[in-house]
Formats: sequence, structure tokens, C-alpha cells
Amino acid sequence: MSNAIEIRDLTLRVNGERVGPIPVPVGTSLLDVLHEWLGLTGSRMGCGQGICHACTVMVEEEAGPREMRTCITGAHWFEGRSVRTVEGHAKTEADGTVVLSPVQKAFVENFAFQCGYCTPGFVTGASVLIEKLKRKPIHREDVERVVTDALDPHICRCTGYVRYHQAVRDLVLATPGLTIA
Repeated sequence: MSNAIEIRDLTLRVNGERVGPIPVPVGTSLLDVLHEWLGLTGSRMGCGQGICHACTVMVEEEAGPREMRTCITGAHWFEGRSVRTVEGHAKTEADGTVVLSPVQKAFVENFAFQCGYCTPGFVTGASVLIEKLKRKPIHREDVERVVTDALDPHICRCTGYVRYHQAVRDLVLATPGLTIA
């Protein structure tokens, strides 16, 4: 019986950049690859069981992006896929100026965080929602329910839910094309 750890190459796109192939032990979580191999520590290890959603990233798919929990999903599941971490939401201009995404701006404007530990997951969840609404707008009267459905899986230890929800509601209602009368 061999005690050797199986290692396979992993290639994917992270925040628009091709990564790999890099040798990764089978069974390693994407969260560990992001932190240890790529130095992207924005996604957080919260519960380690996929419950809190602090570790989520956006996975780009043909039907639109979706959230994936990286603490419980093996890195090799992401082979050939494109993911966006919390570091990939803001853009850096040629002069070095950082331009926050609309979700990040809304969170800052509403001071929608306390300790900030859960913020990457909330940014991801809200960003996925905004991308979905761009493809399929909702009725204005459904905004509260849709925002709640999108953010409910996310756990905030400091109980900052009210401001996260308000920031996303305000953003959805203020962004042309996300709602219909």
C-alpha cells in the first residue's frame, strides 16, 4: 500500500488571468489554493463546513455567474473554469487608481460591515445577484424578497445584516435595467 499523495495539475482562470498548470494535491480545497498558491487571501475560512459563505467565489458559467463555496469544494472541480475572487471585483486603472465595483461602493456608502470578516462573501453574493438581474430583471415589488434570498445563506458574526441588505436593495433599485415596473 502506497502512502503517496496524488498530485494533479490544475489550470483555471482567476480574476481574468490564466493560472497554471500548477501541481495541487487531490482533495485540496480551492480556498487553500487561493491562499497558499496564489496569495489571494480575501476569501475567508469561516466555518470550514460551507455554512457561513465567507469563502465564496463567483464561477463564470454560460447561464451567468454563480457562487461556490471554496472551503468544501476541491480545487480540481474548478479545472478549466473561470472564477472571480473578492480581489477581482474592483478594477485598477492605468494610473493605479482603484475603482470599486458598484456593490463595493454601495457597501462603503452604507457602512455595510463591522469587522469585515464576512464581507467578501457578501460582496460575492450581491455581485452574483446583480449579474443575474442584468440578465433577468425583477419587478420592483420583489426586490426585498430577492435580496433576502440572495443574502440569506451568508452569516455575519457581528449581525451587520441590516446594512448589507439595505446597501443591496438601494443598489438594485438605483441601477437602471435591474427592475421593471
